[in-house]
Amino acid sequence: FAKVLSISDTLMWRWYTLLSFQSLAHIEALKQAVAQGANPKDAKVALAKEITTRFHSAAAADAAEQDFINRSKGGVPDEIPEVSLSGAPLGIGSLLKSSGLAPSTSEANRLIEGGGVRVDGVVISDKALKLPAGTFVVQVGKRKFARVLLG
Repeated sequence: FAKVLSISDTLMWRWYTLLSFQSLAHIEALKQAVAQGANPKDAKVALAKEITTRFHSAAAADAAEQDFINRSKGGVPDEIPEVSLSGAPLGIGSLLKSSGLAPSTSEANRLIEGGGVRVDGVVISDKALKLPAGTFVVQVGKRKFARVLLG
């Protein structure tokens, strides 16, 4: 779903022609509406829903649309991997490496410096932060999430 929304407005029309079951007249009407000021995102959403429905189901298309809206507003996906770690209190760099969210502690520190790490929705800027025992939703960048159970 998100992949279709990421294509350019120009490429969208080629995708419509090649992948959509809509008539050429309908596609041309959509193209004219966009040329007259309609939001091209609406046409992309319709195409994404049509393609997702074809390969999965209408329910999956609706769920994908809701997930996309949630993520675009900075929300946490419904399903994220859970990771259990021991050794609390644990430094944030070690936690990111051990949970698989960063390939190394030094890369984790670079991500923290760049403002790309959140714990329970709060941006982390302190590389020396040690997290106590508990459960945390950790986010790296826009797409990497983990629910970390720290004991």
